[in-house]
Amino acid sequence: MVSSDIWDEAAAASYADDSADMFQPDVVGQTVGFLRDLCGDGRALEFAIGTGRLAIPLRRSGVPVCGIELSPAMVAKLRDTASEEDIPVALGDMATTVVPGDFALVFLAFNGLSNLRLQDEQVSCFSNAARHLRPGGHFVVELFVPPLRRLPPGQTAVPFAMDAGHVGFDTVDPVTQSCRSHHYTRLPDGSWRYDVGNFRYAWPAECDLMAQLAGLDLVARYGDWDRSPFTTESSKHVSVWQRAFTPG
Repeated sequence: MVSSDIWDEAAAASYADDSADMFQPDVVGQTVGFLRDLCGDGRALEFAIGTGRLAIPLRRSGVPVCGIELSPAMVAKLRDTASEEDIPVALGDMATTVVPGDFALVFLAFNGLSNLRLQDEQVSCFSNAARHLRPGGHFVVELFVPPLRRLPPGQTAVPFAMDAGHVGFDTVDPVTQSCRSHHYTRLPDGSWRYDVGNFRYAWPAECDLMAQLAGLDLVARYGDWDRSPFTTESSKHVSVWQRAFTPG
């Protein structure tokens, strides 16, 4: 078993509301278009498929999709919309779980890599992606850039959200590259709900080395799914690595 937290029924039920920005039609549409362009006539495999935020519209666009997911509760939520026949899902961790066949695309969106909280697990995730790719296939990762430039000396907390309904801040350990995201959400009755997530952040260059160890080459890196440039001001990256074509 990997070090990832396993999302329970309550987390699965509130996922769409808690991550409402990521479910906006323009965000989903742009992401699905990006992924569909890379699939061509091949199949796609989503690591950490969750409730199907991307897999369901990608499947509806004509791309055969299957997934790997650690949380049974998240898969149960996906099954409210898509059957096992339509979108097969293997229960297990994305670092070691293997599904049949090969794929034109493996993708891991919305900071999913950081759920693996040990470096060797993240390395294994890249190797597992490469294992599933056909020659010339692509592995796509969407991952936040660690906000350490906003961390003054001696401080370990970085706020990322503050409004009437939500307060959020990260506590980070630069030595272990571990991060805890703390969320305080105001409920309709006026009370507050506290949630916490545990992560390991990885730098883009570190991801490139993990890819290299897995036999994957970086072919593109963007600041978002709209293919905007990745710069020193980017808060996340969308990176594309490719498995080499077989000689001959």
